[in-house]
Amino acid sequence: MKVPVAVIILNWNGADMLRRYLPSVIKNTDAELGEIIVADNGSTDMSLQVLATEFPQVRVLCLDHNYGFAEGYNRAIAMVDNELVVLLNSDVRPAAGWLTPLVDDMNGNPSTGACQPKILSDMEPEKFEYAGASGGFLDCNGYPYCRGRIFDTIEEDRAQYDSALSVDWASGAALMVRREIYQRVGGLDRDFFAHMEEIDLCWRIRLSGCDVRVVPGSVVYHLGGGTLPQGNPRKTYLNFRNNLLLLHKNLPDEVRRRRLFVRRLYDTLAWAMFILKFDWKSAGAVLKAHGDFRKMRDNYKVHPTVNLLNPDTNIILDYYLRGKRKFTDL
Repeated sequence: MKVPVAVIILNWNGADMLRRYLPSVIKNTDAELGEIIVADNGSTDMSLQVLATEFPQVRVLCLDHNYGFAEGYNRAIAMVDNELVVLLNSDVRPAAGWLTPLVDDMNGNPSTGACQPKILSDMEPEKFEYAGASGGFLDCNGYPYCRGRIFDTIEEDRAQYDSALSVDWASGAALMVRREIYQRVGGLDRDFFAHMEEIDLCWRIRLSGCDVRVVPGSVVYHLGGGTLPQGNPRKTYLNFRNNLLLLHKNLPDEVRRRRLFVRRLYDTLAWAMFILKFDWKSAGAVLKAHGDFRKMRDNYKVHPTVNLLNPDTNIILDYYLRGKRKFTDL
């Protein structure tokens, strides 16, 4: 009998991560709700051998090479026919019963296209995890922040964000989506390759008229930074480039030009800060991000007519000038 959820873990040369985290996914996932699938992105390490010998109960989908996070998931999701799909990072340890609250919330809210659990740090379980925390938001300039994490300020989880509610974006570390909606809006943008592609997906899901939610009754623990740690120039490049693409794609004409102008000013300040710190690689990553954005932006010629950004929140001013370091301060 087909179960309602495909829990898909995208793997690339992650044999150690599979050994470390897959046992908890198997143990804490109700087999009547979710089928666990590893989509291997053309690994050249021992991943496939580890899966075959140590986790024979897990279904494996083999991709012929590394398509990146976005296209890798697009290809894997095209291979399944479950109603719901969870995009689960390979460095996530779910708590017991994690899947049930997500499924219940989706069933109880038919207009919801995607949702996420509460995401805590696997290294410091009393704290939220950087990538998603308890639901993501975007300010007037498209800067992402979360309940429980604003920039580098990460809060302790004291049940202050345990209410389920609609959010601007849900984290790709543990993202449940309706497969039909995922495919209808075009899936993850392969040109993003990695980073912010889930924010772009959630934006398009919301533009389609569906909701995105956080369901803190479900809890997972995320290691984070397993592939590219914070401060890595490649990560800096992808974040700066993809944030520009995010705005260019998803804003209407009358808003887009102004927002991109403001973002260029902020990015210039960020570039100057890297220079002052003698961080030449990160400074170069910012310049490359803007150069590649100019080359890529013409790929997106159709823009929405609705602005979904919150005009009342400027997280840069709130955080750096007004000292609002927590979500509850906003």
